[in-house]
Amino acid sequence: MIFFTELQHTDAYDVNGEYLGRLEDLCVDPAHNSLLVSSYLVRMPDRRIVCVTHDQMQSISIRQIQAAVPRDEIRCYSPDEGLLHVKKEVLDQQIIDVNHRKVVRVNDVDFDIQPRNGHTELRVLAVNVGLAAAIRRLLQGLMAKHRLRAFSELFPSTTIPWEFVNLIESDPARRVKLRMSYDRLALLHPADIADILEELSHDEQRAVIESLDDETAAQALSEIPTHMQAALLESFTPEKAADIVEEMAPDEAADVLQEMPPETTAEVLADMGKEEATEVRELLGFEEKTAGALMTTDYIVVGEEATVEGAIVALRTYEGAVESVHSIFLVGPQGTLTGAVPIGRILLAKSDTLLKDLVSEQLISVDSQADQKRVVDLFHKYNLLNLPVVDDKNNLLGVVTVDDVLEIVISRE
Repeated sequence: MIFFTELQHTDAYDVNGEYLGRLEDLCVDPAHNSLLVSSYLVRMPDRRIVCVTHDQMQSISIRQIQAAVPRDEIRCYSPDEGLLHVKKEVLDQQIIDVNHRKVVRVNDVDFDIQPRNGHTELRVLAVNVGLAAAIRRLLQGLMAKHRLRAFSELFPSTTIPWEFVNLIESDPARRVKLRMSYDRLALLHPADIADILEELSHDEQRAVIESLDDETAAQALSEIPTHMQAALLESFTPEKAADIVEEMAPDEAADVLQEMPPETTAEVLADMGKEEATEVRELLGFEEKTAGALMTTDYIVVGEEATVEGAIVALRTYEGAVESVHSIFLVGPQGTLTGAVPIGRILLAKSDTLLKDLVSEQLISVDSQADQKRVVDLFHKYNLLNLPVVDDKNNLLGVVTVDDVLEIVISRE
């Protein structure tokens, strides 16, 4: 194994022993092989940079690099956005450690030296983010390389296998050229993605959100502060922002749109689906910090004469946020709220049981104009998981869920 800090500035020679210059950088071509170092950039004494390809490389060590071809067969370097530069784009950069779900800074890069058909290849093993790598960077050029390696081994070394590394590239077109995938990141819990987002700059956050599918992006955004959500959504086109907002729970969508300028909110709503936009507009009509503003319109309601079988059908056809469904609500012929049945009680009952026969507790509800304190007090007093919100005629308007109340309580601390 060899480190980039040991290779950087190493003298390079051609096959005849003619001095070429010093190693400036290493490049990987992700479109062909994301592990193989495809080219070695050497800065010549006249400051020009030449590119030694991997099949032109004869031997590599911490003492010198030797090409397998003469100088006149080595071409000058031409910038290529399809190449990933180790020094320029990996070293010292913030990256996402998908395995440990955090953002770290790269201090060094580890390579494996492999002989191949008479020449030598380098393959990327890992990025090094530990103290040992930091020591090598700090003392680079001040000690002999073999002494520096021995000294750095006295300190802890922390590496992240290359396959668990997500580089952050803000240019979507270049992400495509580099074949940069965030598939592993998308598998993380939205709360973990949110923690990662909060450690990144605005441009980096945008790059990550752009790389995720709309549903995952919406879930991750919902876990960060509302003002950050609004700032990110404002940086997208109204069409892209609408696609993400549509995947949010209606109450969360209303909260973030409330933070955005009215003209931007109007553009996003115009690009949303008719049904989703209507739900959000209704929530935006409630005064801030009231039960109506807190509630979601994702809930399940059936007639009070419905059976357990009907409730299960309603559950199976429900398309809203699963975490907001703790009970199924019952309404009378005039649409007034008459009861609520916990999901657990429904699942344990026979299919022909009437839902109204499963209602055993007093129904607690709140008026849409009630303030947040009233809502929190009701949750605390009755140990609620959700709280139906009604109008002055006792018609069901929405539901406040326990996670919404928890956010209020935490924000007060």
